[in-house]
Amino acid sequence: MPVRVTLDVMLARRKMRARDVCERIGLSETQLSLLRTGKVRGVRFDTLAKLCLVLECAPGDLLGYDADETDLGD
Repeated sequence: MPVRVTLDVMLARRKMRARDVCERIGLSETQLSLLRTGKVRGVRFDTLAKLCLVLECAPGDLLGYDADETDLGD
């Protein structure tokens, strides 16, 4: 998957615990854990917006893209 989640990096930069973020945005720890490990197929925009608000960042700070890993199904 060419899109990677860099949420752990931002949590470390902000010196915040995942549990605290979950409480502030109303997301379960299980769901945040799945997102942190990249085991989800998508993320809701409102969840992304809440994460950005709490972590004081932009969506691009939480997601990365590796073009080398792109599989167009050819």
